[in-house]
Amino acid sequence: MLTVVGARPQFIKAAPVSRVLRTRHDEFLLHTGQHYDVEMSDVFFKQLHIPEPDRNLEVGSGDHGAQTGAMLTGIEQVAKEYRPDWVLVYGDTNSTLAGALAAAKLHVRVAHVEAGLRSFDRRMPEELNRVVVDHVSNLLLCPTQAAVGNLSREGIRGGVVVTGDVMLDVFLQNVEVARRECTIVAKLGLKQGAYHLLTVHRPENTDDPAPLGAILAGVASSQTKTVFPLHPRTRNALASVGAAVPANLMMIDPVGYREMLALEDSAALILTDSGGVQKEAYFAGKPCITLRKSTEWPETVEAGWNTLTGADQELIRAALRLPHPRGERPELYGDGHAADRVVSALELET
Repeated sequence: MLTVVGARPQFIKAAPVSRVLRTRHDEFLLHTGQHYDVEMSDVFFKQLHIPEPDRNLEVGSGDHGAQTGAMLTGIEQVAKEYRPDWVLVYGDTNSTLAGALAAAKLHVRVAHVEAGLRSFDRRMPEELNRVVVDHVSNLLLCPTQAAVGNLSREGIRGGVVVTGDVMLDVFLQNVEVARRECTIVAKLGLKQGAYHLLTVHRPENTDDPAPLGAILAGVASSQTKTVFPLHPRTRNALASVGAAVPANLMMIDPVGYREMLALEDSAALILTDSGGVQKEAYFAGKPCITLRKSTEWPETVEAGWNTLTGADQELIRAALRLPHPRGERPELYGDGHAADRVVSALELET
């Protein structure tokens, strides 16, 4: 098995699958180097006990074409050397796309964890990656039944398996440890349920000063202390546009996975443009405001725990005034044993 990872969300998703996979099979772990600094890469391998990558392509950041091309070249070379039965890819990044394309062109079977997700917004590079990867994959490992429906409408019906969401596995395996051992909430002088948590990193919200300014103005309207772990792209955007930072915003460096869980677990509300953080908010039972016009997780909106606002200052303000959802959350993402089902599905197809 050749597993391709390269970005923070993939490190998280790969952790439980690699743990199960390595009890029964050989795995070659290839890191593309898409996320490459300590805060966005190394800390996740350490905290989640992911084995050290067998190789790191050290591709780094760059334009989509250059980055994906460099990954294709490196992954193809590794696949020729290693000659795997399967290439396993996760999610929707350029690392996912490059891994799937390299394997498909070498006639190596592709398994896609988190198959079938759709935001139906082709302006998002992640959406294009999802669609292409699903159409070249041999085994489509879906987190929800809705994902199966999306694939069926595109004519993909063979090799489709519902596994549940591997991110729920990781959340359940780590949230109690985060509560017990992480001191970040206290170190920041925060109180349980008395602050909001904000993450912003997508190009549509950071490459143009207008949406970033609108988000900050919307966040300022609540006057609630809002913790803001800064993605490197967002830090650069703030510096370049000179956006006014609201008084209630507490900007901090990127944090590790467990520290993020601790912050999510103690927050009153979460604002984000991240697909993964939307789900973690749902797992933690926190209302979420998604700073995008679409989501690949529409079931969280339908369940009443997620509100889409885009980078619209007035919509953000209105969403911050909404009453918090109450009652039990529907079980949307499985039972926390998705990794076992992923490995079992691979074994059945081998």
